[in-house]
Amino acid sequence: MRVVIGFLLSALLPLSCSHAPDPLAWLYGPRSLRFGSLQADTTGGECPEECDCPPSFPVAMYCDGRGLTAMPTIPSRMKYLYLQNNAITAVSDSALVNATNLVWLMMHYNQLTSDAIGKKAFQQVNGLKRLYLQHNNLTAFPPNLPRTLQDLRINHNKIEKVTPADLEGMDNLTILYLHDNAVTDMGMSLKALKSLTLLEISGNKLTKVPEALPEHLHQLYLEFNSIDSLPEGFLGQFTQLQYIRMAHNQLTDKGIPANTFNVTGLVELDLSFNKLERIPPVSTTLQHLYLQANQIKEFTLGSFCSVVDVTNFSNLRTLRLDGNEISRQDIPTESTLCLRLTSSIEV
Repeated sequence: MRVVIGFLLSALLPLSCSHAPDPLAWLYGPRSLRFGSLQADTTGGECPEECDCPPSFPVAMYCDGRGLTAMPTIPSRMKYLYLQNNAITAVSDSALVNATNLVWLMMHYNQLTSDAIGKKAFQQVNGLKRLYLQHNNLTAFPPNLPRTLQDLRINHNKIEKVTPADLEGMDNLTILYLHDNAVTDMGMSLKALKSLTLLEISGNKLTKVPEALPEHLHQLYLEFNSIDSLPEGFLGQFTQLQYIRMAHNQLTDKGIPANTFNVTGLVELDLSFNKLERIPPVSTTLQHLYLQANQIKEFTLGSFCSVVDVTNFSNLRTLRLDGNEISRQDIPTESTLCLRLTSSIEV
């Protein structure tokens, strides 16, 4: 019995009393101990001193927030390059010549200007899928962007115009963030984007809806522009569009063709902060409708239900009408049948 007790006590002794190394020391030890056994990968070039290239993830290079003013040397093995939150002003023709395997390039929050990006800067980056250039000082799209892009974010710049050549051949692009620029005209530039599902062009200087919108759009954001009318058959071409936001424009009743928004498939429609005087007809499948801060003077139940009875009703969950020229007394009693799924009507 004494032998057993002695054995148990020895097993419970702290590891510090033993000469054996602590198997968990790598969890809380210094960085040199945690990664000492991992050999740095130098394939395609050494990691620049100003960046981090973790041995555990040798295809990623972290240079974000280092106060860089110029592009670092990029080893050819790199697939993920993080350069955001620096003060980089230029991308020369040779800056990415060695980065032939890049898949992600993050350069948001820098000081890039259009004239400082070489015409051949992206020529060797033939597999790039994600490019973040938001919050820079660009006045135009960089030339010859890779046609392999799937996600392009170039918002919060000073871009005034988008040409067909800027986006030509980008068959794989699904996300385009272009909001908060100074775009006045997009021409037919969006026609080539056959795979685009999200288009964010709010906060520009558009006076009309861009032409040739991609038919597979799922989300369309046009807020904070100066659009006063919509084209005939505006939504007829879309089969997957579910979210439309056009708040803070100049839309009037006259500028919206009849039954423009009475299409199945829409889930959310935001027309707040415009100049509407009537509630536009919407589909019974719509779930969220925002009409606050317009000039609406009448609650037209027919805008939601063409027939009001037990079997015909709207799927509307959210309805905002506050900031208009109607009150709760203007809502007809029949609305409880038509809008039976609406949690509340804000007036």
